[in-house]
Amino acid sequence: MLSLTRLHRNIRSLRRYRQVLGVLVKYGFGQILDQLPLGHLLERGRQLLSRRPSRRTLEQLTPAVRLRMAMEELGPTFVKLGQLLSTRPDLIPQEYVAEFSKLQDRVPPFPLSEVELQIERQLGSPVGALFLHFDAAPLAAASMAQVHRAVLKSGAEVVVKVRRPGIEQVIATDLDILMGLAVLAERHLPSWHPFDPVGLVKAFRRTLNREMDFSREGHTIERFAANFRDDSTVHVPLLYRDLCGETVLTMEYIDGIKVNEFDRLRIAGHDLQAIARHGADALLTQVLVHGLFHGDPHPGNLYILPDNVICFLDYGMVGRLDRDMMYQLVDLLSGILQRDVEKVTQLLLYSGELEDELVLTELKKAVHDFIDDYYELPLQEIHTGQLLADFIDLLAQFRIKFPPDLLLLARALITMEGIGRQLDPQFNMVQHLKPFLERLARERLAPGNLGRELLRVLQGYGGLLRSLPQELRELLNRLRHNKIKIELEHRGLDHLITDLDKSSNRLSFSMLISALIIGSSLVMLTDKGPLLFGFPVMGLIGYSVAGLLGLWLAIAILRSGRL
Repeated sequence: MLSLTRLHRNIRSLRRYRQVLGVLVKYGFGQILDQLPLGHLLERGRQLLSRRPSRRTLEQLTPAVRLRMAMEELGPTFVKLGQLLSTRPDLIPQEYVAEFSKLQDRVPPFPLSEVELQIERQLGSPVGALFLHFDAAPLAAASMAQVHRAVLKSGAEVVVKVRRPGIEQVIATDLDILMGLAVLAERHLPSWHPFDPVGLVKAFRRTLNREMDFSREGHTIERFAANFRDDSTVHVPLLYRDLCGETVLTMEYIDGIKVNEFDRLRIAGHDLQAIARHGADALLTQVLVHGLFHGDPHPGNLYILPDNVICFLDYGMVGRLDRDMMYQLVDLLSGILQRDVEKVTQLLLYSGELEDELVLTELKKAVHDFIDDYYELPLQEIHTGQLLADFIDLLAQFRIKFPPDLLLLARALITMEGIGRQLDPQFNMVQHLKPFLERLARERLAPGNLGRELLRVLQGYGGLLRSLPQELRELLNRLRHNKIKIELEHRGLDHLITDLDKSSNRLSFSMLISALIIGSSLVMLTDKGPLLFGFPVMGLIGYSVAGLLGLWLAIAILRSGRL
């Protein structure tokens, strides 16, 4: 029997479903939704649209702007989805990437009483027992959490990040809806198959679940602190582990200057060229030494401390590279900087599974043109950020998928290089990159590393050889007993079947109404049975029922928008 909790969640999901569809229809995406079997939910969305007076104004905006506005109206889950998609130029056009980058969490702060209740539930003590002082006004408020400044009993200044109460239920409902829409899109929209909507929502679910668990962010901060323990140019905020949990994160308050406040930096005596060097080296060390990097190093997350020390804030979005991905990145960048068309093309083929000879020829030509654009430029004039942006456009053109963390890295490098050039017009990311690439190349060819790589390959082949006889035996056994099954999936027919079913139902309904009208007319001619105003009652009832059913059918057709 369905529990009350599950029932309540289903009702809440249904209401939210209608709200989501209504907003999407409102912003002009009804044609896409028409291709999905959403039935009465979509009709309800059109009813909501009919009450909106701003439809004509919205139609003048581009689809990218309308979709960004829809996401902002739908709330935190969809804002986060847009922000994630803004890091995936391999999946969506550049105009959508640029528009989604503007998405902001526009939510009012939640009351101090709820903040205190959340802290007490997580840490087991009231705020007054944990802190000497706790600011009532938040430093920042977002859809997922808000941040307050506080002072510990020891006198240390801290910031406390508190998760918004009830946000997990909201996000769980929205994720269920997104997964439902992704499944329908994969089933009924063949043009969406290359984008893997179900896989994208699954990855998004994992990202959001990690971001909602502040204890994971705490572990990430501790890893960054350990990685840069001996680096005097980078400071990682101190984490107060005993004041942290799944919904609360307490860390050192950083009293620094934002990296883009250039006048304040000069007045404070900072060396802007040194800051640019330290920032570039810090990010490249994260990427190519530790394999764990800050995924969102925008100016609001970079503070400058005395002696030109860089401090990264907000570790909710991080990327990870294993050794294989590092070597793949080294090969790719080396191939581009060496203008080696064959090497770059082979690396792309290895990642993209292209088989069509015509596409391969076009890809080689595109790579050649891409490299030609940078061939005559000296290294000091190459903008790594622009190079990566152009290269990602090339990937998108041929629908070549790279790991999301590499795309997140490209965005981080573009951001960091832009900041570096603002700090120092002579800043060159390639010069900072070359020593890291050379070190990784030497490490890759070291005898110890080659031995480990060979052993790993041999172990892989050993496992294959052990399992191959059993798998062949099972395949032959199935062939012998005619147990091989081939499953065929008809894509795109479900929508046609649904439309045919609706049409046949309406036709049957029309025939029933016609039969009622004809039958009632015959009864009227007999003048038998009880009379009302001189007419047979049964005939009047038949006419009334036929009229009601006809009116209901007409309303249903008008609501569907298909006359």
